[in-house]
Amino acid sequence: MKKEKGIWKVITASSLGTLIEWYDFYIFGSLATVIAGQFFPKTNPTAALLSTLATFAAGFIVRPFGALVFGRLGDIVGRKYTFLLTLVLMGGSTFAIGLVPSYESIGFAAPVIVLLLRLLQGLALGGEYGGAATYVAEHAPAGRRGYFTSWIQTTATLGLFVSLGVILITRHALDDDPQASIAKFNDWGWRIPFLLSIVLVIVSIYIRLKMQESPLFSQLKAEGKTATNPLKESFGHKANLKMVLLALFGATMGQGVVWYTGQFYAQSFLENVCKVDFDQSRTILIWAILFGTPFFVFFGYWSDKVGRKWIMLLGMLLAVFTYKPLFQQLLFLSDVERKTEIIEERREQTTLQPIAGATDSLRMIEIHQFYTDGTQLHVVTKDTLYADINKFTVKPAIQQSKQMGNSVYWKMILIVFLMIIYVTMVYGPIAAFLVELFPTRIRYTSMSLPYHIGNGVFGGLTPFVATLLTTIYTGDPLVGLMYPIIIAGICVVIGAIYLSNRKTLH
Repeated sequence: MKKEKGIWKVITASSLGTLIEWYDFYIFGSLATVIAGQFFPKTNPTAALLSTLATFAAGFIVRPFGALVFGRLGDIVGRKYTFLLTLVLMGGSTFAIGLVPSYESIGFAAPVIVLLLRLLQGLALGGEYGGAATYVAEHAPAGRRGYFTSWIQTTATLGLFVSLGVILITRHALDDDPQASIAKFNDWGWRIPFLLSIVLVIVSIYIRLKMQESPLFSQLKAEGKTATNPLKESFGHKANLKMVLLALFGATMGQGVVWYTGQFYAQSFLENVCKVDFDQSRTILIWAILFGTPFFVFFGYWSDKVGRKWIMLLGMLLAVFTYKPLFQQLLFLSDVERKTEIIEERREQTTLQPIAGATDSLRMIEIHQFYTDGTQLHVVTKDTLYADINKFTVKPAIQQSKQMGNSVYWKMILIVFLMIIYVTMVYGPIAAFLVELFPTRIRYTSMSLPYHIGNGVFGGLTPFVATLLTTIYTGDPLVGLMYPIIIAGICVVIGAIYLSNRKTLH
């Protein structure tokens, strides 16, 4: 009973810190459209969004380097002090992003500083996850590692959940007038979620300082058997290198793209392709995550009974075959051409603002359309109204925003929920799977690298690559899905052939 109580303290302390690190990491991605207007030139919104997503992706690309640096440190000096350091780095970087002046104030220095801070975040996260998963697994009984480490797995999703919640609350709490509150949020209020992270980090550091070193690592240290060069032992020995590559190409690569498609690209697709409004595109994800999170624990628990391999591969296989129909259904549900408009409720307003020193005017046309299923479409068109009737704006700026009716809204939640279930299948058992592949003396280093290349690089690039493909091949709104489908498909084939379904090796 005492041992069982002890493991829950370990899980709570590890999970809280990891959750905060994920929160810090994801508020940037969740605010991509707002940040694009703050740190990049506003002349081309699509280029600004792609630049923001590229900066977001940069944090993922450096994660493997963080895994090497902090993994090595964790295998030499211990798990506890290493992920204390990663927590401080992550929290400090996030807080600093909230203080960076905008592009309008300091020009190109703004995106450069943000990029550097984003790289620090990525390095810190690269060292965090492997440490937390290893720490919990080394406290857990061998036959229940899937169940106990699955609690760590929930933190990535809950971190995203908390970040979305803080953003939405802040967005609506800055003024009594909803529109004024949103305007303040887009202007300066977006900094609050970044600044708040410092409070969470201080609490987490206090909790982690009270933790003890992992018993398996302490034993190794007492016996003088800790690795002196974990990088060489991990990647210089053929047998261990083979396991690292197998973990990457047979498991974490596919897990990464499924995770980021379900929890990030789905929201980006709703907002930028389906044109669902800011709040709804995020609350759809929040509900889906809320309903889906218990399945991390379920699939982790189940993997202790039947092995990790087939649960993870089935999740990837379902993603490969159903992503296109699921995203097609999101498009179908949001397509106002298929809905019946209530013509008598349509509202249209035109505003003219004279241009100083000229005879032309800036024109803004706002149209509100209402549909029988409760959907509302808001279209704002901005162009120049020339005094010369032979001149016209070739490409007026058009913004669309849809608020879905209740029935459509919940159908969208169900679709995203299915994608989250795939995420729980691939992600719930993977910490135990990785921990059991490698021996204690080099575990932190060996498991961190394939995880962060697979999850961080292959997975983290998903929103950027998918959005880029959609921008290039504008005739096919589903073209962005080719990236996760191909990567997950390759991973399923490699994993099915070469992965073992053994539950415990070390």
